Amino acid sequence: MEGSREAPGEALGDADARRASQELQEPEPELREQLQRARAEYSMATGVISSLQRQLEIQESQLRRIQSEKEMLQRKLREREHQLQGLSAKFCSLTEEQEDKEMMVTIEKENCNLRQVNSVVAEQESKLAEQRQLISELQEAVGQLQEEVRSSRHRLRQQRQARDAAQSQAEALQHQELQTRVALECLTSRFERYRNKIIQATFSTAGMKAPQAELTDEEVLEAMQKIISERMDFYHLLKQRGIKTPSLPSIDTSTLMPPSSKGRRKSPAR
Repeated sequence: MEGSREAPGEALGDADARRASQELQEPEPELREQLQRARAEYSMATGVISSLQRQLEIQESQLRRIQSEKEMLQRKLREREHQLQGLSAKFCSLTEEQEDKEMMVTIEKENCNLRQVNSVVAEQESKLAEQRQLISELQEAVGQLQEEVRSSRHRLRQQRQARDAAQSQAEALQHQELQTRVALECLTSRFERYRNKIIQATFSTAGMKAPQAELTDEEVLEAMQKIISERMDFYHLLKQRGIKTPSLPSIDTSTLMPPSSKGRRKSPAR
């Protein structure tokens, strides 16, 4: 009798609630791992950019120093040219060939120094251009990482909202299940009382033997049908003899027992 009292939606409600909670909780660790990895990459890229910016500042300082040296050398070259011009005027007695040689040697030395300075400046400018390009690429990568972090946070918020909705739905299903169980218990109790009354009324009739063992619902129904059939026969016999009798109500015995419980439920002997 206990098996027939189980709520028909009990197993289904528990399974749906557990499955909904599992489906919502499974992707959350993966999103958190992606968010942590994106944060680590973002922190690493930020450190690299800071290091490159410091190197860029050092290179720019060196470039300014070299440019200052270049300007100084150019200024010295102009001064030497002026000195050479003065020496040329002072030592006009010297032969033009010796004068030209000395001047050419001095100019050549100054030009060599100037070419070295220009070479160093060009090299530093090339390195600075490469550093700027690398910083630009890293900043673009950081922007992408920040966008991924924002997207991961948005998905995580959506996941949490869906989980909260599922939990709310599961609580509603549990509440509905509890109400269904209470209603089922109430209906089962009423049905048992009604069935016991039917059994008492059936086997308390004259000519009916009290059962010696437990009865199934089908046996109870057969006994009731037998009593109803006998009373109908007696009613028709009285009518044939001309005896006035009140009309018998129409009785449908198929509504007395639930179809799913026929042949399965047993009742104790009275």
